Amino acid sequence: MEIIGVIVAGIIIGLLGKLVAPGDKDNIPIWLTILCGIGGVIVGWFVYTAFGGNGSDGVDWVRWIVAIVCSAVLVVIASTVTGRNRKSGFLHH
Repeated sequence: MEIIGVIVAGIIIGLLGKLVAPGDKDNIPIWLTILCGIGGVIVGWFVYTAFGGNGSDGVDWVRWIVAIVCSAVLVVIASTVTGRNRKSGFLHH
């Protein structure tokens, strides 16, 4: 897979992951959302392959759904760890 394809897919998957992630996830910057998307694409495809996914003719929707879920998990983790919302979480003093 080309690096440009991964970046473009990461942008889209990151935004979709942010959309479906539970909780307040608007407190992370867009560049971190994109990194979560790229990570979601890469990790999601490894998970998909590990569970026996081998692609299908045309668009493989299952692989993309796994990538979105992985991205959503990464967005939630990033939001929890680096979130700007100081009124909740472990960063509040």
